[in-house]
Amino acid sequence: MSIKQTAHDFCEACDAGKGWDVCKQWCVEDATFSVQADALAEITTLADYTEWAKGLLTPMPDAHAEFKSLAVDEDAGRAILFAVFHGTHTADAGNGAPTGRKVASDYVYVLDFDGQKIRGMTKVWNDVHALTQLGWM
Repeated sequence: MSIKQTAHDFCEACDAGKGWDVCKQWCVEDATFSVQADALAEITTLADYTEWAKGLLTPMPDAHAEFKSLAVDEDAGRAILFAVFHGTHTADAGNGAPTGRKVASDYVYVLDFDGQKIRGMTKVWNDVHALTQLGWM
């Protein structure tokens, strides 16, 4: 399997809320996660990030990712995915009554590979913009 296909399959499963039990098949066991966003500041492993992404489906059951572009640098062992996250806050997940507000938030995943497995992911995301759209800030 190519790293492009691995990146696609991982991102699709992650953003569909499949969690680590499904996503780990494409990753090394201790795959790392990094982001410069306060909402995710405590998350440092890909396992924890995939579980956080899974949790987004509770307050936003209609949440989904719209993949826009996937580029691969085979020589560097890197894939970059650009997408837009869509969802509507319609359910109480313990963080307050549903706002009914929608979000359309751009983000980028930069996936670094060790052979055919993801060893780390960096997310580029404006959390303040996304949380403000939802009425959570």
